[in-house]
Amino acid sequence: MKTFGGPVLFLDRSDINTDEIIPAKYLTEITKEDLKPYILEDLKLPGFDPKGPKTRNARVVISRANFGCGSSREHAPWVFEVNGITAVIAESFARIFRQNMFNCGMAAIELPKEDLDLIFSHAGDEDAAMSIDIEAGTLTMSGNGKQKTFSFDISPFDKALVLAGGWVDYADKNY
Repeated sequence: MKTFGGPVLFLDRSDINTDEIIPAKYLTEITKEDLKPYILEDLKLPGFDPKGPKTRNARVVISRANFGCGSSREHAPWVFEVNGITAVIAESFARIFRQNMFNCGMAAIELPKEDLDLIFSHAGDEDAAMSIDIEAGTLTMSGNGKQKTFSFDISPFDKALVLAGGWVDYADKNY
């Protein structure tokens, strides 16, 4: 079974769109793996380096509201998948991006703003990491010697997709 969690990449902004996640000029690449070096290439945030170690090592992305808005393309979750990111946590997601995450076997977890504010308080922690238990519906943020656990809900079907490894694996097991 896939492990969810690990080092965290904090993207403290709402409305991060699919063109910032993977620029449209790379959508002609032949394989998912070909997308890998272009993750978040066009995202502009103070101090953010899309080629830096925090981006390369991240397994979880934390952001704000309306994550994955813009063009409806499955390439945006794919670029996270090939870079080893297993979960994106935000206040809300664009509907199609959210479903594409589940279809690819990754978690798109929605948390209230108050919980995200507490999680973002760890943004400066060099050891910021998150562990996620999809079945239990909990995630634990750790950093700077502190830990805090949060609860979340995912629909039973979306949870089944994530636990199966995505839509194709789910269909193979159930149909």
